[in-house]
Amino acid sequence: MTFAELKAIYETPFFDLISRGRASYLAHWKENEVQLCTLLSIKTGGCSEDCGYCAQSARYNSGVQRENLMTPEAIEEVAQRARANGSTRFCMGAAWKGVKSGDPRFESVLESVRRVSQLGMEVCVTLGQLGENEAHELKKAGVTAYNHNIDTSPEHYPNIVTTHTFQDRLNTIGHVQKAGMSVCCGGIIGLGESEDDRLKMLEVLTNFDPAPESVPINCLMPMPGTPLEDQPPVDIFQLVRLIATTRIVLPKAKVRLSAGRTKLSREAQAMCFFAGANSIFYGEKLLTAANPEKDADHQLLAALDLKPQMPFQGEHGPCSEEQECGSKMACLT
Repeated sequence: MTFAELKAIYETPFFDLISRGRASYLAHWKENEVQLCTLLSIKTGGCSEDCGYCAQSARYNSGVQRENLMTPEAIEEVAQRARANGSTRFCMGAAWKGVKSGDPRFESVLESVRRVSQLGMEVCVTLGQLGENEAHELKKAGVTAYNHNIDTSPEHYPNIVTTHTFQDRLNTIGHVQKAGMSVCCGGIIGLGESEDDRLKMLEVLTNFDPAPESVPINCLMPMPGTPLEDQPPVDIFQLVRLIATTRIVLPKAKVRLSAGRTKLSREAQAMCFFAGANSIFYGEKLLTAANPEKDADHQLLAALDLKPQMPFQGEHGPCSEEQECGSKMACLT
């Protein structure tokens, strides 16, 4: 889609916009389902990149303690607990610039992927930049989706990161697609960008071929010691507008309400779900940022008559053959 087309949708009167988002959701997904995902930092801190929002950068005095790469055994244990608590997707994140074939750390990650995949969960990893060989190795090991957010618009990106380019992000995404993995790609709002920047980010996402399987929408959690520590909170109505617009233009994608949920009231989260969000990160921590407790999430979903979504089937993970829902359709993308 073009920026002009996206802007016209985004500027639709608010209640008309969220009603369109809801209609798009109902046309492609089972009603009242939300995917529960668990995100684990398998290697924390010490990253050489200078992303201005990230407390894991070695360049900032954020107070985050560096932790070495977790063992496959320890990761599998966390994944088992996540599955028992209702998560159907397990995401592993490592704070480094990228991975290389033959590196013992990468071999350890591949073993972790194989173990989690055998649990019957969707497996997502975010490991920084990938080459073609590394992407194919991850796919062979059992990765369902690779997360690599583009964060913001191409124009605003150099204001946030200088150690790599926006094109570097797109190159990794291209390698992921070529390897046959699904792309999990979204952005962060609250980085000092304009609303137009958010739509330009969405413009890039709508022109991926194939389209992203899931789109995380993160609200900046300002971290002490980072260049963006004093950024004001995101306006809730702007967030809801962006979710509704994303649902309308990427109807088959899971729209994930990601970082920043601790700053949203139950009512605000309910409005996000109505507008089209159908996935959340589940558990008390997102890499280094706080996340709502799982009991609070269960209570919220129950109050809204929402139920956990089944995992994908076939290439994207197991689910019952008779399942006829949006997630099955997304398996085919």
